[in-house]
Parts: sequence; C-alpha cells; structure tokens
Amino acid sequence: MAEAQNSPVGSTTAGAIAVAAESTVATRMSAPPSFDVADFPVPHGREEEWRFTPLERLRGLHDGTAVATGDSLKVDVEAPEGVVVELVGRDDPRLGRAGTPVDRVAAQAYSSFERAGVVTVPKDTVLTEPVRIRVHGQGGVHYGHQVVELGAFAEAVVVVDHTGDVVTAANVEFVLGDGAKLTVVSVQDWDDTAVHAAQHNALVGRDASFKSVVVTFGGDLVRMHPRVSYAGSGGEAELIGLYFTDAGQHQEHRLLVDHDAPHCKSNVVYKGALQGEDAHAVWIGDVLIEAKAEGTDTYEMNRNLVLTDGARVDSVPNLEIETGEIVGAGHASATGRFDDEQLFYLMARGIPEQDARRLVVRGFFAELVQQIGVPDIQERLLARIDEELEASVA
Repeated sequence: MAEAQNSPVGSTTAGAIAVAAESTVATRMSAPPSFDVADFPVPHGREEEWRFTPLERLRGLHDGTAVATGDSLKVDVEAPEGVVVELVGRDDPRLGRAGTPVDRVAAQAYSSFERAGVVTVPKDTVLTEPVRIRVHGQGGVHYGHQVVELGAFAEAVVVVDHTGDVVTAANVEFVLGDGAKLTVVSVQDWDDTAVHAAQHNALVGRDASFKSVVVTFGGDLVRMHPRVSYAGSGGEAELIGLYFTDAGQHQEHRLLVDHDAPHCKSNVVYKGALQGEDAHAVWIGDVLIEAKAEGTDTYEMNRNLVLTDGARVDSVPNLEIETGEIVGAGHASATGRFDDEQLFYLMARGIPEQDARRLVVRGFFAELVQQIGVPDIQERLLARIDEELEASVA
C-alpha cells in the first residue's frame, strides 16, 4: 500500500502508517487548534512539531517577544478586471473559515494582525491573467492575514511573491466554492536575513480543484505549513514544492492533507536541493484519512538532492488511515548525494563541469517546474537555480 525509501546521506527519514479507531486532525500536536495564542504553551523545542526548528532563529515569533512595527511590510495586489480586492477589519465574517491555527506562531499571527487582505473571484469568473500579490519586507516585525476566495465554478491563478527583509508570521486562507479551480504559487525569495512563518489553509469545495505550488529560496529561516481539508465530495488537491537550501539556511515545509469527505483525491510532490555548511531542510508530510472518507485516493512523495557535504535533511512522511474503503494511499521519501556518474557521463561528452552540474539539477526539478504554469515564475526559478549553483563554485 505504501512505499518508504531513504538514504542515510545527511538525512533522517521516518514513515508511519496506522489504522486508528479514533483520532483528531491535530494528532501530533501538543495542543488542539485554536485562534487564541493563550491556548498554546511557549514551545521549548522538545515538542514533536518544533523538534526540527531552531527556535532562537524565530526572533521571538514563538514566545510573544516579537512586537509588530509600523511600515515593516508593503503589500501590492495586481488583479484582472472583475476581481474584488479589499482590506477588512478583524471582525469580518470571512476570516478564519478555511482553518484554525495549529501552533503558537500561527495563533500569534491571528491574534496580532490589524487588517486583513481579501481577494474575491466571483462565481463563474474565469481569469486569463494571474492575480499577483507582491509582499515586500522593509525591516521590522509584521503579522498578517490574507484570504483568497473563489465562487462556484470560478477559475484563477494567484501568485504570492515574497521579497525583502522582515520577521513575519501570517495565516493565508484559500476558500474554493463548488466546482472552482484555483492554482496558488507562493514564492519565498527573501533576503538572507528574513524570517518567515506561515500557515496556509485551503478549504476545497465539492468537485473543486486546488493546486498549491510552494517555491522557497531565500530567508534565514522559512517555515511553511500548508493544510488542506474538503467541504464536499469529489474535491482534488495537488501540493507541489521546490526548495533550494543554501549554507546556513533553515527551510521547513510541514504539510497536512485532511481527507474528511468521501471520494476526494490528493497528490503531494516536494523536491529540494541543498548545498553548503549547515544547510538544513525539513519536510513533514502528514495525510489523515478519516473514517467518513471512503473512496479516498492519495499519495505523497519527497525527494532531496544533497550537492555538498555539511547539509542535512529531515524527511518524515506520515499516513494515518481510519477506513479500509479507499482507492489507494501511499508515501515515499528519499535523500541522496549528487550523482557523480551522471556528471562524469556529461563531462565525457565535452560538457564543462559547471554546465553539467546545472543540467543535472535542472533535470531533478524539471518535472515540477513544468507544472507551475506561470512562465515568468518558471524562468525566474531556473535562473535562481543557476545563481545558486554558480555561487557554490565562486
């Protein structure tokens, strides 16, 4: 039913499959989900959900000492005609519908933001150009909240582009009406000193399709937490991730797909490359199939390519099943070194070493890059990969 693979090269990998009579969505969490930061104890690093995260590098986001400062973040929204863009207060009823904070940082963000952005694509609207949300850090500390909502049978692509320097925590919600189709591309291209923690909640309507593409390059510490649940049967979710972790960076992606409705699908594929001393990537992939979710079809996979010594990967897929009436469920994880034989093969045919390395890494990511669907983001991603590889030999 499930595949689990691992290579001991700079990595620790664990997988778990369980059939449970009773469980909750927060199975491995130290506290139940809550909008109130007071419901979460200050983490100490021994908790399951924090054991891989260097808490001191969160710069106070986890313990309440990070105080928001004015003008620390600039947000610009570029939207096609027909899309409604708003700034709303904390009492707006559209906030908090897609999911609840599951750790103290997300709860701190929800308790601390002043105004939230709401982007609405009306029912039956099919966008031919992406909605672009540009988030630029200008120093300081910021807490944010963003909602993207699609009406029934609407179709849209939303690009959320993070640049600059800031210490920030945010909750982002995606609410899909019945039959809607949404692709979200979230790019973390921060300066080297930025800290970014975010919980992404997607609520997928009946027969709706949700595609999440997470691309992470920059930042001192980035901790992303995409989560998916279903509001009706027939929903589909595809979660794609690409990350390039350089020397000293900590990049953490923690996913949960909660199959809480029957006859839904999910597919998760994350790939990462690492290079440099103390480069650390963490991938946690959780899939929960609840007892009422008969007919579920799900698979998750993580692949990591270690380019140099000194890098570390922690990859942990988890699959919890509460019903035997499913179409399929499985997971896989593997971490390996750069293939010197591939490099030799290309160099033996007259390709210079640096070009050969670039071709191997590009080939590793090619499957996912092609699925992004936004040409300028795809070109930018490939250019950043080349920049990272060139920096490693400079």
